[in-house]
Amino acid sequence: MKMTGNTILITGGTSGIGLGLALRLHEAGNKVIVAGRRKELLDEITAEHPGIDALVLDVADPDSIARARETVTASHPGLNVLVNNAGIMLRENLLDPAELPVAEDHVATNLLGTIRMTYAFLPLLAGKDDAVVMNVTSSLAFVPYQSTPTYSATKAALHSFSESLRIQLAGAEAGVQVIEVVPPGVRTTLMGQQDSDQSMPLDDFLTETLDLLREKPDAKELVVERARFIRDAQANGSYDDVLAMISGS
Repeated sequence: MKMTGNTILITGGTSGIGLGLALRLHEAGNKVIVAGRRKELLDEITAEHPGIDALVLDVADPDSIARARETVTASHPGLNVLVNNAGIMLRENLLDPAELPVAEDHVATNLLGTIRMTYAFLPLLAGKDDAVVMNVTSSLAFVPYQSTPTYSATKAALHSFSESLRIQLAGAEAGVQVIEVVPPGVRTTLMGQQDSDQSMPLDDFLTETLDLLREKPDAKELVVERARFIRDAQANGSYDDVLAMISGS
């Protein structure tokens, strides 16, 4: 992925990693469209950061995705980068039947939201120069956190989906690069960890991730050092130890 001159749509762009990426990429000379459910937050962002555009979008709603595609097709025909970042992360007690809707919401937002966005927007990217689909997953895609089982499962599924998408596009004439971003725990409001000493400062995560992309623009995965021990646990034989460590945290 080139670092400047893109037109980029970022879902979940009103806070956390999504907003951080939006601001960094805007500063780098890209046209950025932040998408999110809450218009008041979008209005604040566009007022504070002239040049950034906004799009009301709920990735859990297929009709909202369809409307967003029509809007972007008309307003930003040069779109060449889709960042699938929108997601939720909530604790679940699998022994409580009343928490099934929590699991269903994770699937609808994290997994189906990304899949539907990809199906909707990939035709707009195909054939464009320097086209990219960037999926933000999690180190928990590789070793799950027992308190967020469906969150971890959706991120594992998105890792698999990203792998298959990359292979299919490599065998087509679409010319679309697929990049998976694999964050560790980051200090955001995603699960109230904005002040957690166990989580990586957001600015540090953004700097390291974008530095990795600058160093290797053809990267398949962007894995910061703090996430590496979880990402590689299965391959290096430490999976059981890492699982036990995460489960005890």
